[in-house]
Amino acid sequence: MKKLILLFTILFSVSAFSQIKILKNDALTEVGKDNSVSLYKKDKKYTFNYQDVANANLNSFRSFYFYDLNKDFDQLYKLISDGFIDMPTSEIEMELPQDIIGLNYGRNYGQITVQFVHYIGKNRKYVGKSQFLTKKQVDKIFGKDKKASSTTSTSTGGSFTGFAGNEETKTVEKAAIVENVASAAATKKTVKKTVKKSTKK
Repeated sequence: MKKLILLFTILFSVSAFSQIKILKNDALTEVGKDNSVSLYKKDKKYTFNYQDVANANLNSFRSFYFYDLNKDFDQLYKLISDGFIDMPTSEIEMELPQDIIGLNYGRNYGQITVQFVHYIGKNRKYVGKSQFLTKKQVDKIFGKDKKASSTTSTSTGGSFTGFAGNEETKTVEKAAIVENVASAAATKKTVKKTVKKSTKK
């Protein structure tokens, strides 16, 4: 009887453990963080987490996300950075998959700062706000302080537009360089011919 009970217990234990599945840990990669604002990445999805200073509860944290489909990450960074050079007089708004995000610029202690204004679920009745951020803090959040940012071309097909390069100017500059090289080569040949004639005399 004891053997039967022991055997039943073992079989039950094996059956119970066979129902347990190990879940894959799809951890997010931290891009950057400064104080109460952080940015995380998973594949092409970027997620901002921030402490909502508009909420009376200081422990209230919110998040919004976007996908980096056509260099949207670089274009968003450039859009925010341009505001530190020429500060917008009104809020810049961007439509994301689930939310609307506003960029609210203002001066604090003599320097330009930016604040994320989060219209939750695209409903303007529910608003979350991040702390005001300096250019240095934005660079840290976007991970630009970890490595020197390289100049990259941007596409007009992304969510953030207005940063396409001037291809016509590039073509003209390239043509001018080719023309100068050709001219220099022709001059070199002429000089060689003149030297040969002078030697024969």
